[in-house]
Formats: sequence, structure tokens, C-alpha cells
Amino acid sequence: MSLSFKFGTVGSPTGTPKKPGGSVGAIGFSKSIGLLALELGWVQSVRVTEATCALIKEAGEEQGVALSVHAPYFINLNAMAEEWPKSRKRLMDAAHYGNLAGATDIIFHPGSYFGNDPAEVLKVALPRLEGCVKELQKNGDHVTLRPETMGKSAMLGSFEDALAMSQAMDMVQPCIDFAHLHARPGDGSMNTYDEWSRLLEKYGKALGNKALKKLHIHLSGIDYGPKGEKNHLPLAEADLNLKALFKALNEFDCGGRILCESPIMEEDALNMKKAWMKISGEKEK
Repeated sequence: MSLSFKFGTVGSPTGTPKKPGGSVGAIGFSKSIGLLALELGWVQSVRVTEATCALIKEAGEEQGVALSVHAPYFINLNAMAEEWPKSRKRLMDAAHYGNLAGATDIIFHPGSYFGNDPAEVLKVALPRLEGCVKELQKNGDHVTLRPETMGKSAMLGSFEDALAMSQAMDMVQPCIDFAHLHARPGDGSMNTYDEWSRLLEKYGKALGNKALKKLHIHLSGIDYGPKGEKNHLPLAEADLNLKALFKALNEFDCGGRILCESPIMEEDALNMKKAWMKISGEKEK
């Protein structure tokens, strides 16, 4: 039996060889060290050709590595009216070219509240996101858009925001960054088995227990202050209780992908994989 979760990195692993290099090299290298997922880090802009996308897709299929895309950082569902078209294009390009590259999931940062009430911001964000989904459906770009849970309380992207977006329309599911959720309150909370269990229970109730089998998780150690996230850390240098989290994920029968964003990317991704196998009792076939 294979593991319930596929593990990998966000962006190419640091050990990716120069040749063949690029995403194709990153896919081959990931597979060679036992990582079966990769999130392509298109975080500055989407600059790929259709030909490159075809090569990435082929490599992913050949190696059995599940692909996703991290869309550019500069996307804001709450952007000013004149800024929104640029934001929208970044998300749509990531989804279109991601689909061509064989990626099933497109991760994006939802934006900022700009000091406004989250409920009011969602009234702007939801119709905009729905417009994107409808266009993707029309174009045949069958991907899941995943708004990421964000690590600062000023950012659009609380757990509740991500659920609201996912409940409102098809083709949208959260990207749960557990490190961000731990950092967001700024007080060290969201770090126990009970807190994670309550969160997973809410997730299952809102999106159905089937959705718990297809989680898309970002994970790393994290440094935070009263306003939330400061920066990502290696697991060993942070207070994130990985055991408690994995125990909860195992208890709720979760599965999907866990992508590591620690500075020591593949090293911590493999540490996570080991920890998961120990807690779940699963073995690789």
C-alpha cells in the first residue's frame, strides 16, 4: 500500500542537478530521493512556453510525481478595481499553463483585507474568484484553485476565509498551511492535537469527509510575533508540534499532499515523510 500522503517541496529541491535542471530536473531528482510531489514555484511570474509545459507534464507522468503550481505572489482578490485585471491575469496564467504542465492544483495567496472587515472583503473576493472559475471551466482548464491560509492576521486567508471560498463554488479547495495557521494568532496557539482536530472536524463538515482525503498542505517550521508570521524555519528550530499535527491527520484518516517550505527543503520533506510513516504505521510499497 502506498502512503496516504505524497511528500515534496514548494519550488525545486536545493539538490536539483544543473543538468537537466529546471522543473524537469527537479521532478527527476525528487523521485530519486523518495519525494513523489512537487509544487512548481512560479512565484514571481508565469514565464513558460507551451513546449516547456509539455516536457514538465511528460516528466511528471513518467516519474509518477504529482504536480501543483504556486501562482505569483502578486495576486489580490481584494485589489483596487484598476489593479484587479493584472492580479486576475496572474492567476489565470498560472492555472492555464499549470494545466498544460500537468499540475492539478494551483495555489495562490488570496490578498489583503486593507484594514477592512473580513466579511466585507469576501463580498468583493468571492465574485471575482467565481469569475475566474467560470472562465477556466469554459477554457477546459481543469485544475483546483487553492487559496492558501496566510500567516498574518492582516491578510485575507484565515481558515474561515479559505473555507468560505471553497464552499461558495466548484473547483476551489483550501491550501492549508499549518505553519501559517499556528503563526497567525501570534500567541503560540493552534499547536495542539485538540486544536488541529477541531480544525479538521470543521473542514470535513464544511467540505465533506472526502475532501479530507485530498488535502493540499504546506508545512515548515515558523517564526512569529504578535502580528503573525515572520519567516519560515527548519522544523528542528521551531516550536511547531509536528507529532500532534500528524496524529490528528492520521486520526481523521486524511490524505493528499504535504509540501515542505522549510529552508532545508528536501531534508525536512523527508523528515516529515519519516515522521508520518512512524505515526501512521504506513509503509511504502
